Amino acid sequence: MTPQQNANLELTPAIRHLLLVEDDRLIISTLTSGLVRAGYLVSSVESVDEAEVWLENNERPDLVLLDIRMPGRNGLELTKRLEELHHIPFILLTAHSEQEIIKQATQSGAMGYMVKPVDITQLIPAIETALSRSHDFQGLRGDKQQLQTALDADRSICVAVGIIMDQRNIGRAEAMELLRKTARSQHIKLVDLAMRIVSSREILNLGNGG
Repeated sequence: MTPQQNANLELTPAIRHLLLVEDDRLIISTLTSGLVRAGYLVSSVESVDEAEVWLENNERPDLVLLDIRMPGRNGLELTKRLEELHHIPFILLTAHSEQEIIKQATQSGAMGYMVKPVDITQLIPAIETALSRSHDFQGLRGDKQQLQTALDADRSICVAVGIIMDQRNIGRAEAMELLRKTARSQHIKLVDLAMRIVSSREILNLGNGG
């Protein structure tokens, strides 16, 4: 192989492998089709039990898309295993935008939160954000306190953006910009505003500031 061929291989981005844990086969088909077209490798299972078996017998995926409410075991039962045992980032999918679900999503360690039906054009930026942030956190694993602080802040922002997307029916980039603009207008830190949104489940007059 020539040096030029080696260089080309190094420049070729790795295909990201996603594991979709979802009991609705129509959603599995729709999301898998869209994600494959976007260049991802997608595996799917239909329950928490199947996900645990899959994780034991396959290479670690780059990210898990996890439905919360499924027959049998709740999707949240898998989150601790994903985070503590496998260090796999995950995004939670739910058909319900409820305060308790939002609280559980944040506490579970989710790198994102999206309300179904999920628009593939909004899901892809969420996936890329989660993958990027997860990579950034890898270097902090030696400092557990610093890592935990960074993770808590990032998760609150991700969940707050999901709430804004759901309530305003807008895309991720627009929701993130709205969050930043409001934080600036209220002269508070972005993470502090995100935590207020998550805890109160209100938009807190987003966009009304200068």
